[in-house]
Amino acid sequence: MPLSLHPDLGSQLINLCSMLLLLTTFAIVAQRRLSACVDLFALQSLFLAVTAAVVAWFTDSPHIYIAALLTIAIKTVTIPMILKKVIERVNVKREIEFVINIPPSLLICGALVILAFSVTEPIAKLGFLLTRDSLAIALAIVLIGFFMMIARKKAVTQIVGFLMMENGLFLGATASAYGMPLIVELGVFFDVLVAALIIGVYTHRLQDTFDSVDTTKLTGLKE
Repeated sequence: MPLSLHPDLGSQLINLCSMLLLLTTFAIVAQRRLSACVDLFALQSLFLAVTAAVVAWFTDSPHIYIAALLTIAIKTVTIPMILKKVIERVNVKREIEFVINIPPSLLICGALVILAFSVTEPIAKLGFLLTRDSLAIALAIVLIGFFMMIARKKAVTQIVGFLMMENGLFLGATASAYGMPLIVELGVFFDVLVAALIIGVYTHRLQDTFDSVDTTKLTGLKE
């Protein structure tokens, strides 16, 4: 479908998918159950794959279809399965203690969204791409993912925060340049999968050593 025929429809669909990505980000921050965080991350990744497929359709960029399929295979299926196995192995179902509790965390996330829109507004005005309005949401997801890594104590939810950041970066690459070269995307997906495997092993070792997946326990190693 030529982009020039349906630019408004394409832009609206992409913006809708991007908003669903942002909503799942807030839902993850509001969760206490680790398995629910993982399920919501899988849902977010599915929305990301749909966004990529919509961009590929309206911009006639076949290589983005491959990125969308890899997103489903790795982030929607494989990585959530790995994290679910980790949760079963460490037998920790909920996050009880937070560095920052959920209500103030949601307020901070709202402020990060406002910051992201403020920073990207001048750039979006200069842009001509169909996806230019999604750049602010991509930056907001990256910032919220980074914040979640700081605000949570459990290793599993910190992993989810890291993966959310990667989703934001992928959306940002799609929004700013209609995706990265295929070889780069393949390398990124491989790196993310390997990182998830390594962090899964790290979480097991943390549980075996401290009988907890609370990363603040690691500060005791300095003493």
